[in-house]
Amino acid sequence: MKAIRYHEHGGPEVLRYEEVPRPVPGPGEVLVRVRACSVNHVDLRNRSAQGGGRIGLPRIPGADIAGEVAAWGEGVDARARGWEVGTAVLVHPAISCGRCPACLAGRENACPEIRVLGWHRDGGSAEFVAVPAAVILPFPQGLGFAEAAAFPLVFLTAWHMLVARARVQPGDTVLVLGASGGVGSAAVQIASLLGARVLAAVGDDAKAERVAALGAERVINYAREDVPAAVLEATGGWGVDVVVDHAGLATWATALACLARYGRLVNCGATTGTRIEFDLREFYRRQISLLGSFLGTRAEMLRIIALVEKGRLRPVVDRVFPLAEAAAAHRYVEERRHFGKVVLVP
Repeated sequence: MKAIRYHEHGGPEVLRYEEVPRPVPGPGEVLVRVRACSVNHVDLRNRSAQGGGRIGLPRIPGADIAGEVAAWGEGVDARARGWEVGTAVLVHPAISCGRCPACLAGRENACPEIRVLGWHRDGGSAEFVAVPAAVILPFPQGLGFAEAAAFPLVFLTAWHMLVARARVQPGDTVLVLGASGGVGSAAVQIASLLGARVLAAVGDDAKAERVAALGAERVINYAREDVPAAVLEATGGWGVDVVVDHAGLATWATALACLARYGRLVNCGATTGTRIEFDLREFYRRQISLLGSFLGTRAEMLRIIALVEKGRLRPVVDRVFPLAEAAAAHRYVEERRHFGKVVLVP
């Protein structure tokens, strides 16, 4: 089969479109014919020089997979699950052990053995992928494969941040930093769905209009506006209840400056740097909560799928690239030219 792999860490040029053996589903596994797989920042980070030592090589990237059941291994009761060859499915982006206390409590994203597709094991930037049957999810009715591949990882991440960690309530004011990306555009929609007042920050006016259409009441262009000043003006000098951040170092000071007393800063990534500093006195005087968030659970994913089917949340697809042009797709995302998600199709 054809796949995208990298054998060394570096820029998009290290991605190779090559022939590799088709995976064979083992006991308890399903072989999925990939119809679409989106590009995420985790793919860029793991492929880059920063990813050196994080994963085994060579590696096929890709955590967001939409496709069709192609075959299954021993012990998989396809009939009981309503599967046949050609059944459209989604794949949950992460695999957990299923037996630890976290998994048994339905908190798979806290599993010590969690494995993310395209990171800890080969992902979906290929014609086929083999995964445990436990991570096969129902395909959202009314969507095409590209749209279906555009939402699992980013909507799951944003949902867990806002619902499980920050516990956003109707009437809260939420600031979404980097609102034009995958997680950001999902967070704007989810916060609005939860009844929050949504403020958002993006880097150009064209993207600002699109973010407003997703539900943001005030969109701040951080390229020419002072974000904390704009937030304080929009909130009568009080600040926001929740800041959604996925960049880390570059936005940390801004996020803290925008928070109201008792505010919650929820973070799911560090794409701009991992080491941060802040004044502890401001932290305890303003009684700020710092919340880490990582992926989400399969129960949350099922809830998201239901909301997508009802049209209450919608995937945002920017561009679709052929799998053979994965290097160009990665470069397009690295250059921040996208709005929403970029998708690869075999």
